[in-house]
Amino acid sequence: MVLKHKAYKFRIYPTKEQEILIAKTIRCSRFVFNHFLAKWDEMYKTTGKGLSYGSCSKEIPLLKQEFDWLKEVDSTSVQISVKHLADAFERL
Repeated sequence: MVLKHKAYKFRIYPTKEQEILIAKTIRCSRFVFNHFLAKWDEMYKTTGKGLSYGSCSKEIPLLKQEFDWLKEVDSTSVQISVKHLADAFERL
């Protein structure tokens, strides 16, 4: 039996409003990722152990209180960036 792979290409044409929201989402996700990466590195240097996904995700509401602009985007995208960070450290 011959195995065939198929691929589909899609192109989206977001409105100006959607473009702005997409850009904000990417910036917020990057900010949260870098914020917890710095905390993770600091914790590792002091204790020899990193943080956990659970401990980081519990801090996100506090981070949203400190930075109001984090509330503008979908919370799932912010959570996923923390999950990706935890997964990256898990693989080490």
